Amino acid sequence: MNKLKQKLEKVLEKDEQFIDIESGEVNYIKVKDLADKIDTKLIELLITDKELKTKFFTKIKDVYVFNIRDFKFFLDESKVDNSYTQYTNKIGLSDNSGLLENKSDVVLDFPFKDCILEGGQSTEEGNDISFEYNETLTKTQEKAGMKKKSYNQKNSRRSEIFFNQILAHDEIDRLYDKKAFTDWKRFTKKSKEYGEPVKEIKRSKTGLIKENLIIKGNNLLALHSIKSEFYGKIKLIYIDPPYYFNGNKSDDSFAYNSNFKLSTWLTFMKNRLDIAKELLRDDGAIIIQISDDGYPYLKVMMDDKEMFGVKQYNSTISVKVSSESGVKVNANKPVRVKEYLLMYTKSEKFLYKKQFVLNDSFDSNYSYFVKNREEKPEKWKIINIKKAFEEIEKGVITNENLYKFQVKYKNQIFSVRDISSKLKEKFEDKPNQFFVLEKREKRTILWKKGEVVFFENKVNMIDGVESGTKYLSDIWNDISWDGIANEGGVTLKGGKKPEKLLQRLIEMSTEEGDIVLDYHLGSGTTSAVAHKMKRQYIGIEQLNYSENDSVIRLKNVIKGDDSGISKVTNWKGGGDFIYFELAKWNEQAKEEINGAKDYTSLLKLFNSLYDKYFLNYNVKTKEFNEKVIKEENFKKLSLAKQKRMFLTMLDLNQMYVQESEISDKRFHISKEDQRLTKSFYNKK
Repeated sequence: MNKLKQKLEKVLEKDEQFIDIESGEVNYIKVKDLADKIDTKLIELLITDKELKTKFFTKIKDVYVFNIRDFKFFLDESKVDNSYTQYTNKIGLSDNSGLLENKSDVVLDFPFKDCILEGGQSTEEGNDISFEYNETLTKTQEKAGMKKKSYNQKNSRRSEIFFNQILAHDEIDRLYDKKAFTDWKRFTKKSKEYGEPVKEIKRSKTGLIKENLIIKGNNLLALHSIKSEFYGKIKLIYIDPPYYFNGNKSDDSFAYNSNFKLSTWLTFMKNRLDIAKELLRDDGAIIIQISDDGYPYLKVMMDDKEMFGVKQYNSTISVKVSSESGVKVNANKPVRVKEYLLMYTKSEKFLYKKQFVLNDSFDSNYSYFVKNREEKPEKWKIINIKKAFEEIEKGVITNENLYKFQVKYKNQIFSVRDISSKLKEKFEDKPNQFFVLEKREKRTILWKKGEVVFFENKVNMIDGVESGTKYLSDIWNDISWDGIANEGGVTLKGGKKPEKLLQRLIEMSTEEGDIVLDYHLGSGTTSAVAHKMKRQYIGIEQLNYSENDSVIRLKNVIKGDDSGISKVTNWKGGGDFIYFELAKWNEQAKEEINGAKDYTSLLKLFNSLYDKYFLNYNVKTKEFNEKVIKEENFKKLSLAKQKRMFLTMLDLNQMYVQESEISDKRFHISKEDQRLTKSFYNKK
């Protein structure tokens, strides 16, 4: 091997992404692939080494240019031994340049993948949104004669822009900037119906906000707004997002009007998952509830190393959510009764807390009863479980009664597990003798060619009752969806989840005091359960559920709501939470337009829109006023269509007020809201 090749290998070995996992050698196929892409990490490694910099870079004035062709030629001409053979010996999908598993560009690709979708839902079903794909050109591109590309479908209320990540940096930066907050309220057990003023925002000694928070507004913008305060602080994220349905009508579907329905949904999910990952602790996890139609696409997308990656995939849990009856039975396929819980972790630091489920039947394997467990094993007297039941309980022997007997006398009832032939030799002369093996910190008791295992190992607390149990699997059919309509005193058609489900997810992923986030909060199940389980929580919701809102539910929880998991957690009420909203600007204009009762009301709004709000840059207001809204043809349109035309005037990148512009008088944000917003961002 020549010296330059040795030098190159030594440099590349500094970054594990260039190393093949199985062989431990440099993966030159991947190196060539990344060279084609001008990978920044690869370039940085090469240019920081003086010898490699001289060989593979050309200096032009003060700039070094990477010679890709020379670099790749060098790799081809100086192959080391059989460095390529290991890949031809593998089985897998491939193209002409090598196995797909070794190529960094094998990802789930879809239209709009490099875009940002704000997702401005305004109804529960979210089916009043259309889309506009917009590439905003830079001044340099405009001078070069490039034309703006767009895709429009304007058959509904709001035209949703796909902001392009490459060509619209300014728009995206502004979209993601921290937002101002208004309408602050604290709710306690003693507060009035509309809450009480927020005097301060409590923080820990390290400066972390220690408040339960409910935030109203666009969830993508809210997630970016809380980033500065909760980056790397969230232990568990659970979401039940709008589902993608492949041609199936559903009240809980992602029913946006777009020719790119799947791509739209994936973009919607990806934008939010990108920031959600940043909010997670290193030992945190995210769990997404999803249906059959969206699951495979979401799984592949999240397996992408740019998202969570295959290594951080934890499990897919199948949950039975409905019964095998009703309308669904008429479909020309097996009845669909399940949904999935797709779980990923931030890193290998996540620790799963083992969970148990009820196993309330007599286990005949545990058939031995120790009459004198308190004595040394060598002196134990053993009888059959049925004989013990007759002597102690003096009742009718049934499987149900024997199961209760096993739980009651769990420390005296045992089974015998098979052991190795070497250990069995101890029993050749004394088959009824007990032996105690002390090995490190483990104490093993042997008897009759087997290891003694007491029933106490199978008994755990289930819903506050000592019960026989088994380990929780990835198929959950023990949580009932029946009777959850009234949990928390609120309802949510087609989207409500049992408190028991969230209790299990929170139990297996968090400890008391950890922070739980749900940015598709809905009727507030996640926050309600977290509150009862003494976890800190953040809930984000942009839709208005009126009397079924999460705030209503949490107020009930604080007052001592006795539904859901209240009995098993011995919930008596208490605690508090803070509610606030993203400060609306054009979002307020949208609400005023949608709230107009007739044409006259819309007409009165026009001057207000022109003077007060941000309009789309290409709207010619004078022409629109004189030639559109005052024309007879416009007056003849339905009120819904008239509203749609008004909504197209709004600049969708100005829906909420920036925190940096909070003191601007035109936004009418009160001094108190300004104070609390600054306090939230830890500013004086």
